[in-house]
Amino acid sequence: MQRDSAQYTLLMAAALCAVCSVFVAGSAVMLRPIQEANSELDRQKNVLLAAHLVSAKDATAAKIKETFEGQVERELIDLTTGKATTPEQAGVGDDFDPAAAANDSKLGETISAADDVAGIKRRAKYAWVYKVKNDAGQLQQIVLPIYGKGLWSTVYGFLAVKSDGTTVSGITFYKHGETPGLGGEVENPKWQALWVDKTIYVGDDVKLAVAKGAAATTGDAAKHEVDGLSGATITSRGVSNMIQYWLGPQGFGPYLQSLAGGSGSNSDG
Repeated sequence: MQRDSAQYTLLMAAALCAVCSVFVAGSAVMLRPIQEANSELDRQKNVLLAAHLVSAKDATAAKIKETFEGQVERELIDLTTGKATTPEQAGVGDDFDPAAAANDSKLGETISAADDVAGIKRRAKYAWVYKVKNDAGQLQQIVLPIYGKGLWSTVYGFLAVKSDGTTVSGITFYKHGETPGLGGEVENPKWQALWVDKTIYVGDDVKLAVAKGAAATTGDAAKHEVDGLSGATITSRGVSNMIQYWLGPQGFGPYLQSLAGGSGSNSDG
């Protein structure tokens, strides 16, 4: 076969593609453990940021691992009952991924249109929560994963709740595709700081919400409202909707109410 023939050119192109495919596949396999470790580290970092256990400035890998292992305990929750379970009882592994499980026929379920205020369509039947304890082993906070539709994307975050099950201790949003300077301000630490000490419930009803414009400064509404994001009405509404869903009866509501002593015990404190 001559070098300048069409057959030779095609053969060399095919050989080159095969070599590149093997290289890319091999690289993906070798890099997967590193990617998974980085993903887990990022998750731990955002749990700690929501709970104010580290700051963005001192969140080194060593600091994150030390703080997380020393103060945080991961627990699997059955969202149907609001009770803690184990991976064995749920039929999943320690590496259970609720986001991936949402589309699984056995581990996920479709949310009815009436209940799907967060716009996520499906969710897993189980979810991880993160229990923050002090040196004496006493529960201080619960960090909950939350997500829902914004304007352009699904917005992912963590909400930290005090051990009373109804008072916010922190929030962080770490993944989204919202407009920088508008909906992207969900990442702004100044805005996130407005959530601290807000009250979630009045009775069993979720009252925590992002206001349309400035939040109330007096009266009962001031206990539950956070300033809306300027120029980002739809993103603000999306955050309110995900709070409504994940802290309501379809999400972590039953679990949080069990911390407060049972259904109906949350109060407008």
